[in-house]
This record gives sequence, structure tokens and C-alpha cells, in this order.
Amino acid sequence: MIAEAIKQAQKMHRTVIEQTYDGTCTIYSLQDVKDPETKITEHKEVTLLGDVPCHLSFSGAVTADGTGTSTDVKQEIKLFLAPEVPVPPGSRIEVTQRGTTESYSKSGKPAVYSSHKEILLELWKEYA
Repeated sequence: MIAEAIKQAQKMHRTVIEQTYDGTCTIYSLQDVKDPETKITEHKEVTLLGDVPCHLSFSGAVTADGTGTSTDVKQEIKLFLAPEVPVPPGSRIEVTQRGTTESYSKSGKPAVYSSHKEILLELWKEYA
């Protein structure tokens, strides 16, 4: 009886979290792709998933930490999506939210909950 109530609460929590998804993302990964004609295998970017509902969260305001002539801008960027969405290490994630599209890289191991997955991101630079 209690276990069923917990499952129902988790289901309701997931529904509420998913109502906050106001963006979509596309997940890309580098993979070995063999050209059928030349038989040459090349490392190419491949789309793994597209139009995945999500939400980006930005913690605090953008702050600049400056020392001497160098200034680093730091901001925590967190992606929320369904717990079953696979995001391999090293992926590039392109997020469109509120009319803006930006590319990010996966920087942290995802925190996976029954209702959602949270991934810390950083602005995309290039594949490692």
C-alpha cells in the first residue's frame, strides 16, 4: 500500500517536472562511420536523438572572476530531461529554448532520478 503511494507520487512528480520542459535538444556524438563506396572509416558527428523535450536552468547571474589581465566567466548550466534519454560521455548537445539555440558539451556525470535526469553543461568548444 505504501509502495503504491510512493510510485503514484513519483509519477505525479515526473508529470510536474515535464511540464517545465520549454525547450528541445538534439544530441550528437562522434562515431566511426564507414563509407559504403570507398570502404574508408572516418570519425564523423552523428545525430543520436533529435527534438528531445528538455529545460535549461542557469544558476545565478553570470559573474566574472578576474585576476590581473585574465577574466573567466562562470555560470552553472543544468539540463533537465527524461531519465531514460541516453547521453553518452563527450556528446554535443544543441538546445533550443525561448527562441535561442546554443551548443553545449556534457561536462558532468548525470544525476538520474525517477522523475528526471540532470546534466551539468558548459558552452561547446570542440570535440576533445
